[in-house]
Amino acid sequence: MHRIPIARRTLFAGAALLAAGLAHPAFADETPQRGGTLKIAVLGLDTADPHRHTGSIAVQQVFVETLTSIADDGTVRPFLAERYSVSADGRTYEFAIRRGVRFHNGRELTAADVKANFERVRDTVKRGWLTSAMKLLTAVEATDSHTLRVSLSEPYAPFLNLLSELWIVAPESPGWAGTITRPIATGPFAFGEWQPKVRFRAPAHKQYWMAGKPYLDAVEFDLRDADDNSLALRAGDLHVARVPHDKAAQLKREGKVGVQHLKDTTWYFWSFNNRKPRPPFDDVRVRQAVTYMLDKPAYMRFIAGDAGVVTNQMAAPGNFFWDKALHEADRHAKPDPEKAAALLREAGVDPAAHTVRIVSWQDPYTQIVVQAMRRLGFGVDHQALDDIGAQRRLGQYDWDIAPMSSGPRADIFLRFVRMTSDGPNPVLWGGVQDGEFDRLVAQAVAAPDPADVRRNYLSAWQRAMERYYTVVVGHSANAIGVRPEVRGYTTGFTWGQHSAGGGVAFTWLAGNRS
Repeated sequence: MHRIPIARRTLFAGAALLAAGLAHPAFADETPQRGGTLKIAVLGLDTADPHRHTGSIAVQQVFVETLTSIADDGTVRPFLAERYSVSADGRTYEFAIRRGVRFHNGRELTAADVKANFERVRDTVKRGWLTSAMKLLTAVEATDSHTLRVSLSEPYAPFLNLLSELWIVAPESPGWAGTITRPIATGPFAFGEWQPKVRFRAPAHKQYWMAGKPYLDAVEFDLRDADDNSLALRAGDLHVARVPHDKAAQLKREGKVGVQHLKDTTWYFWSFNNRKPRPPFDDVRVRQAVTYMLDKPAYMRFIAGDAGVVTNQMAAPGNFFWDKALHEADRHAKPDPEKAAALLREAGVDPAAHTVRIVSWQDPYTQIVVQAMRRLGFGVDHQALDDIGAQRRLGQYDWDIAPMSSGPRADIFLRFVRMTSDGPNPVLWGGVQDGEFDRLVAQAVAAPDPADVRRNYLSAWQRAMERYYTVVVGHSANAIGVRPEVRGYTTGFTWGQHSAGGGVAFTWLAGNRS
């Protein structure tokens, strides 16, 4: 999960890498078998329009592709762009669009198609991950049939990473002018039969540009969002599936179903209501007191067992943006109930006179927060809701504490941007409104030197920590169970099931099991 920043003058060439087939050494001596349907359960599909997703990218990445892809270490690789270059001032990008790539309707991908996708995202998507980047576009030009030049008004450090989530869809896709209902794209599998919240079946793209791939006839996603897929994995009803950490440990002990982990982490935190804080939680001493009651090690052990990592930052240890000194200075690394009580007395707060309103998802770990507040003496009103209900309630800003989590992201910016004043989906972080925090994040994304990017992000995070906007508990990598007949499958940096270096395009089933 280590991210190595990109030098501005670097020219990337990925044709040879992809032409070589990006072989997976674990089964290099086996001849892939063709056919069969891979049955998989990871995350859901929230929309048929790839440009309007709210985070559910695991399914859609099997049928849509992007100019760039994220490698296991968080660096950028070419994908639909065979190569690309960045000007010395960091403002101009030129992409050589891979030749011979065909949409699912048989038409060849051109630079004009890519240009149309940039413009659609810029003009129609108002609060997505790419909003900040699209505001900086000064020109998007198809200089010939397979060359795209993109100009920005200022340097923008996350740009290449974020393009790994700018999905390229054929402009003739139904609903292009409004909401796409049946995307025509270039992925190894096509948009097939979709029953929301139930299943999604994607048939193989017979004209896929990676020679000889995919091996499978289809992939079928179970969208029912089961809490525990381990039984289905054991029975063979699923081949690949997300599993909770305790079940992953059990599968490892049994030795019959393999376990892989995403390369980036999920981070766990609790946020205070920053948009409309209710007394006494508008007093930073009370926020400190509440946080001193939080037992971070117990919290992460409950979530991930030995796989949990306790820290105080958005990035996990080993990541370029994690800071060791800041980690070692974490005053909340261990609970201190006496300090918590002293701070409440100093603030003149009798916790018995207040009821703390907690909003969360329906996850067991939230009970740790509930019990901590009760031990501190507060009354508790806990609303544990499904995702839609929690988002709606959080958006009302009539609560005090929200214990939440956020999954892997293609760039650290996608974590920071959600705490900016106009960031997308700010409710999980209590709707922070802090101009100085915004300025530091803006400086980070505009800095041409990776060291300056890191320094500004850390300054922004230090400010957030001092004001107790949100409190990081720790990190863990999500676990994926993989049955033994599955060959060639590897997890990616994020939840996406297809990338330049691995995923379902490279996967086959021993024995052609359907």
